[in-house]
Amino acid sequence: VLPSPDGPAPSVSITEIRQYLRAQDIPFHDGYSCLHTPSLFTGDRGIQPLSANAPFTLFIDKTTGSFLCTATLAEGTWQDFQANVELRQRGVMPIPPASSEEMEEEMRQAREDARCIWERALPLSELLDEKEIKETKALFGISMVTDATLKRFGVRYLRAARSLVFPWFSPQDATLKGLKLMRVEKKGGTITYVEETLPRFDSYRNLFGLPLIGRRDTELVLTGWELDALALHQAAGVASLALPRGASCLSPTLLPYLEQFKRITLWLGEDLRSWEAAKLFARKLSLKRCSLVRPGNLQPRPLEALNQGLNVTKILRSALLASHKSIVSFRQLREEVFGELANTEQVSGVKWARFPELNKLLKGHRRGELTIFTGPTGSGKTTFISEYALDLCMQGVCTLWGSFEINNVRLAKIMLTQFAGRRLEDQLELYDEWADRFEELPLYFMTFHGQQSIKTVIDTMQHAVYMYDITHVVIDNLQFMMGHEHLSVDR
Repeated sequence: VLPSPDGPAPSVSITEIRQYLRAQDIPFHDGYSCLHTPSLFTGDRGIQPLSANAPFTLFIDKTTGSFLCTATLAEGTWQDFQANVELRQRGVMPIPPASSEEMEEEMRQAREDARCIWERALPLSELLDEKEIKETKALFGISMVTDATLKRFGVRYLRAARSLVFPWFSPQDATLKGLKLMRVEKKGGTITYVEETLPRFDSYRNLFGLPLIGRRDTELVLTGWELDALALHQAAGVASLALPRGASCLSPTLLPYLEQFKRITLWLGEDLRSWEAAKLFARKLSLKRCSLVRPGNLQPRPLEALNQGLNVTKILRSALLASHKSIVSFRQLREEVFGELANTEQVSGVKWARFPELNKLLKGHRRGELTIFTGPTGSGKTTFISEYALDLCMQGVCTLWGSFEINNVRLAKIMLTQFAGRRLEDQLELYDEWADRFEELPLYFMTFHGQQSIKTVIDTMQHAVYMYDITHVVIDNLQFMMGHEHLSVDR
């Protein structure tokens, strides 16, 4: 829920952060998306000032002020950071901000479950007969990926669940923190990959492949899928990482681990949604060091490129710089225009699965568009819009709800009922099962109710867009948000 019930986190500007660090004599480097300082939580913790010779393992996010220490995995808000600086000055040992006991318990349980699965899973090469290995590899489309590559990345296979198992090792001490399981489902002629993570999606922050990155590596390819990272490493020998939630979200907590790279190439997938996501992520990572691989017939996703025998190194070399100048010629736009003409279906946005008639009217949900639904009180606007938003959310569109008229509990009840497609009040024993599935959706709620100042609402939206890569915001409704005395103003 955004923001936390005790009001939105006070925003802090990069100028204020720099001024504070200088005033406190804390040495810092300016990075791409973070400021780097020595950690408050390691080494000598006396009253001595932090030494500029100490390793700079604490990273402060330039946009939000929140910090992460990669040496101790301590993290917290800008206010937590200031509190720890003051503790240190008083000669008290700083304490990393603790997460709730409930969270700690959940993470511990997830680690335990992950360990049990990991011990039961085997490397593919140990699956006894050659035939079974071949069939399994063909099923996942990784016939061209060698056993050596799978072994290097620590990929295993869980026979009982017919799933590939990707490990998440702690960057601090290489212990197992969690897993991602991936299985294949065939429906008719289409193949879908079903993923499950331990811990749950929102706490799963595995940059897959991170333990294989050397301190001296300065170039990186970021992908949206673990199998793409394997393909890239094998085909081009480059340092490659896979984002935990693919093209749907790049969490700011991952940015510190990407600070060491001078050049990052984003190759997230083969459709226009991953292209849009790559442009969005490049802004977060700092445009001047990012290049993007444009999706196209001759530039499919890395695993496809490997399977088709394409020259992966050549594709990487043709990546476009993310920061374009303020004035361009048609020649520079030519490829983009061709992409839009060749993919008219994708350009028109994410289609609704439940409303074919709506697709005829609106074509699909596209970023940067405003749609207004009007209708008299009680005509079903909220019911319809919650179904409309849920439809997109189930297709991976990260959604933020601002319900100013009805409270979040009632709204969530409506959406859960629509999601389950049944009256849960008559089948309470099914509640937990459906609630668990509903929790996996990229869905967030603002905690405002009744009239609000526009600035507060906009600030909260901007924060949500940065933190959770929100691409769809729903406001219900405009009148309630504005209050009635603003009605004369041009809304």
